Amino acid sequence: MTKADNYLISDIHNILDNGFKDVDPRPKYEDGTPAHTISVNHVMRKYDLSKGEFPICTLRKQAWKTGIREIFTIYQRPTNVLSEMEELGVNWWGPWDIGDGTIGQRYGATVKRYDLVNRLIEDIKNDPYGRRKIMSLWQESDLRETRGLAPCAFLTIWNVRGKYLDMCMVQRSGDMLTASGAGGINEIQYAALLIMIARVTGYEAGVFTHFVANEQIYDRHFENAHELLRRAEDQAALSIYTDGVDASKLPPLKNPMLVLHKEPGCALEDITLDDFEMMDYDPMGPQLKFELGI
Repeated sequence: MTKADNYLISDIHNILDNGFKDVDPRPKYEDGTPAHTISVNHVMRKYDLSKGEFPICTLRKQAWKTGIREIFTIYQRPTNVLSEMEELGVNWWGPWDIGDGTIGQRYGATVKRYDLVNRLIEDIKNDPYGRRKIMSLWQESDLRETRGLAPCAFLTIWNVRGKYLDMCMVQRSGDMLTASGAGGINEIQYAALLIMIARVTGYEAGVFTHFVANEQIYDRHFENAHELLRRAEDQAALSIYTDGVDASKLPPLKNPMLVLHKEPGCALEDITLDDFEMMDYDPMGPQLKFELGI
């Protein structure tokens, strides 16, 4: 299993064993039933991309291309217009339409208004060891300007370390099994963003750290949580067969890794989905389905 898989299993156990149930939740399932969760506060996970620790779960298939498409709509071609997001292959924001064909002054609209990405890139290039490299989607004036879902993953902080660019991402709330959990879509897409910004600024992608202030498992996801635990147990059982075997006679262990086929110093807008390749990714099946709380 990957580092992300091990994190995920530990976090599932933590929530199931120690989590607390919410009261009067805002989200509802499609049938109108309140979408209750159990959750824990203050979850942190850390990966060193330079050592092959890419955050992707293998206990179920992750739609990594979908995640990168969404990160494009936030940071590369920032927009809040649903039709523009759909042109880039992002088709799941419809339920958050505020009535004007947008998701409100949120996400890509905030990035675009304050030119956050270009300012970040210039700061990394011109003042690499400065400690003010922050992109915040939590702009109070934007949140008050329109209705809309408040940003979940809202803050990134960037630091140069020799030849490496490190980044931490702060998330106020996370639906662990569908998006925010270890090796899930949020970690995949923000690790991809780190890889992109590092390549544009001429650095190597280094450490990616993810902090979730409140991470939840929805009540209709409990069965899938236990299925993931069973899959991890199956993987552990398989490893018994290699105990005592000469390691030189076993195939080398391979960790999945996202590779960006683009030269250092390239322009961010020139990076396409086709420039990415996921190496050595062989997730378990069948795929699991999750009902969303909206």
